[in-house]
Amino acid sequence: MTVVVGTAGHIDHGKTALLRALTGIDADRLPEERRRGMTIDVGYAHLLLPDGDALDFVDVPGHDRLVGNMLVGAGEIDAALLVVAADDGPRAQTLEHLELLDALGIDVGAVAVTKVDAVVSGRPAEVIEAVRTLLAGTSLAGAPLVAVSSLRGDGLDSLREALVSLRDRVVERRAPRSWPTFWIDRVFTVRGRGLVVTGSLRGGSIARGDTLRLEPGGRSVRVRELQVHGATVEAVRDGGRVALNLAIPGDAGPAPERGDALTADPGVQSTSELVAVLRPTAPRRSAGVGRPGWPPAQGAHLQLHLGTVQVQATMGHGPRAAADVGDGRRIVRMRVARPIPAREGDRFVLRRPSPGGAVAGGVVVDPSPPVGPSRRRVSAANLVGLAGSTAEAAAARLAMHGAVHDPAHDRSLPDWMLADDVERTLRDFVVATVAATGAEGVRLSSLRSRAVRHLRRGVTLDEPTAAAIVARALDELAHEGAIRRDGDLVLPAGVQIAGPPAGLLEAMDRLERSLAVTMPPALGDAARAAGCPPDGIRALEASGRIVRLDDDLAYAANAFAELEATALRLASGSEPLTPAVLRDASGTSRRYVMAILEELDRRGVLRRTPDGHVPGHRSAR
Repeated sequence: MTVVVGTAGHIDHGKTALLRALTGIDADRLPEERRRGMTIDVGYAHLLLPDGDALDFVDVPGHDRLVGNMLVGAGEIDAALLVVAADDGPRAQTLEHLELLDALGIDVGAVAVTKVDAVVSGRPAEVIEAVRTLLAGTSLAGAPLVAVSSLRGDGLDSLREALVSLRDRVVERRAPRSWPTFWIDRVFTVRGRGLVVTGSLRGGSIARGDTLRLEPGGRSVRVRELQVHGATVEAVRDGGRVALNLAIPGDAGPAPERGDALTADPGVQSTSELVAVLRPTAPRRSAGVGRPGWPPAQGAHLQLHLGTVQVQATMGHGPRAAADVGDGRRIVRMRVARPIPAREGDRFVLRRPSPGGAVAGGVVVDPSPPVGPSRRRVSAANLVGLAGSTAEAAAARLAMHGAVHDPAHDRSLPDWMLADDVERTLRDFVVATVAATGAEGVRLSSLRSRAVRHLRRGVTLDEPTAAAIVARALDELAHEGAIRRDGDLVLPAGVQIAGPPAGLLEAMDRLERSLAVTMPPALGDAARAAGCPPDGIRALEASGRIVRLDDDLAYAANAFAELEATALRLASGSEPLTPAVLRDASGTSRRYVMAILEELDRRGVLRRTPDGHVPGHRSAR
């Protein structure tokens, strides 16, 4: 188990020297940092504990002009080690770093009062008392304080004990998550190996050969190699600092950069807008809501620090863009200057660009707020609901969007839910449309198209998802008896029509047999040869006996099922499925293969990536 601890504190208060004394590792590794005698970028060190667990330290800069770099490190940590020099006592960046940690909600930490060898006896106790008073009212109130000397080693054993207790608190509350997310903080190239990124792992495990999604953008990347603490490993399961050697297709777009995320979590989205709950930083809470800068004005431009990304954020306008939610908190909608990765529950800091200073801490409650038709559904009431309990937030999100899904199930249809008014309106529209046709009925394809357009006028959905939701609604209405299905014809409940004549049934059988091959003839030619009219073709398709891929290409259902099984088996192997591989395995030509793959992608059985086709979200079904 690995826990990531971030150092914080004023410049020259001994953060890097303390880490060197604890771990034997110099976190000031860059030449420019050594020349200036200060940490400029984020540095890293690690401490192996006696029980085999590790503490990974993120050494952040203390200079006031480098707070942005400090937040890159702070966005990756589980806990904090605040460093205060005994000779100086708390200074400007001590206060600012503490304010930022409070804004991020970091409430597990310890304090090291350093340089006790450079002061008279009694001075460390004075500083400890001053820091204890400073911590009161912040997220780190009550944190243990230890006096140490990095030169003589005074207090280091006591500090290690405090760090072990800190580790225990983090592990005890760490919630299990099956999906890994890796925020990138450094990108560089190693001769002979290629692109390498470093960062801190959250959630599930990463192993050699895994394929991850790079956000923003959604590109697939493959993990060639992993290193932890300088040693190559096959997998990382317990979080901590990791270096990944990546394989990315050469034409897949720009290389990763600091602020990007590698993830397998479907809840991590690339977004340009967020809805978040803000709370003022500790000094603003103690000074009251009237403190300048709180609450953020509508249209205000602030710096958003989330994970390892830093980007400008603009507060939304209008009565549906912000609301007070009690306890001094405020929910806001904000737009960011470029797409960033985010997921529900992510914590962040908002700062003024100039003069610098933290304004608020926040937590994302909706990483993809309503746009398009659904935007009309947003109200101040359901904005406030997003800041409530889990059940209240879920109800408010459904009311705002009109349709939501559980991201843990990768957008599969059974996990889509409609707001009550949306579902009621859709069902009423279908029943009324069918009833208006009387005994003539309406073709299923026509009804589906009209219902999809109706649904998308009220709710923001892509067309494939809307079509799947409509298909489910039609099935439910038919099962309930509200409408009646007869082949590809939909009739009002209770209306009967005569079945197809015997001659048509025989022609349908002949056509189905002619399509039960790997390379079927053109559908029009096959229908003419079988003597099957268009009504027979539609009846075969509606009953599921044939699968139609385009206007003139169809398979018998059993033949297509065998091709689907072959494609899924090949796509589930060590490499993505390419058209050439499927062509050779099925004995067909490229024309058939491309149509088959397009159909399987559309159904969600497969998913197309730059490298080929991999199992899709409905592959298990």
